[in-house]
Amino acid sequence: MANHKSAEKRIRQTIKRTERNRFYKTRIKNLTRAVREAVEAGDQVAAELALKNVNKNFHAYSSKGILTKNTAARRVSRLSKMVNTLGNVAA
Repeated sequence: MANHKSAEKRIRQTIKRTERNRFYKTRIKNLTRAVREAVEAGDQVAAELALKNVNKNFHAYSSKGILTKNTAARRVSRLSKMVNTLGNVAA
């Protein structure tokens, strides 16, 4: 257990940050999964809708400092590539 007041505060901060990070990490995984599942199902409309949602959220997260700008761009790019290949297969 913490022996100093500052150590007690650090414990409280760590708990709060861990909870927040877990929320965003789960949210990112769920958004990504929605796009992947739509692509696997071959549903062009659902995939594009999910991709639009991912793009919006990932860039919002990058402005909040949860994801870096390049990470958000890279992930959105890879998902966009998946959705675009779905469109080429359908055509």
